[in-house]
Amino acid sequence: MQTDMDEAEPHPKETPKALRTRTRILDAAMTLFATVGYHRTDNTMIAQAAALTRGAMLYHFPTREALVDAVIAHIDAARARLFEAAAVHPPHVDAAEHAIDAYWSLLRETPFIAFSELEAAARTDPMLKAQLAQAQAAFDHAQVGERFNALAQAGADPRFQASRDLGRFLLEGLAKGAMTYDETARQERLLQIVKRAVRALNRKGGTQDLWPESV
Repeated sequence: MQTDMDEAEPHPKETPKALRTRTRILDAAMTLFATVGYHRTDNTMIAQAAALTRGAMLYHFPTREALVDAVIAHIDAARARLFEAAAVHPPHVDAAEHAIDAYWSLLRETPFIAFSELEAAARTDPMLKAQLAQAQAAFDHAQVGERFNALAQAGADPRFQASRDLGRFLLEGLAKGAMTYDETARQERLLQIVKRAVRALNRKGGTQDLWPESV
């Protein structure tokens, strides 16, 4: 007969030790996706990075699909935490400029790089594309939509929405772009243009503000 104590016992994979092990595996996979790439990262590499045997890792994630599903959720949670931290708005700093600087910094963090790598790999991997679709939609609506909106302190007016989307997608494209010379200087100039473009939309600035003579 099963006792109340037996019923209260957690599943072997849900014990504190097992959850810590799962987190190690997911952290290792996220880091490898960001540094090595999705297609070049296999289960053996992830197990080694997590200091586990391949068999121990397969106990927690018996299939590649299960592992990728869990990594996507893990990356989403990590990005949400980073957004929450970045949303702290310093006093006496323009909200839109803070949002742009903060998001530009976030795009170079491991969870964002790993997610970008997954998006790139999904273009030629139907299974990954299907797994990623829901996370992409959720992130676009909840994480970037609401959090970036709060970060920039923008309203719901279509003009503000357009300025938010313009800033976001320009920054994401800039983060993915490869520059062959004067990378730092060129990125800084482009960041300034992004800030002026967002400001022009938010505050009805003139087009002359986008590219002033001093630039």
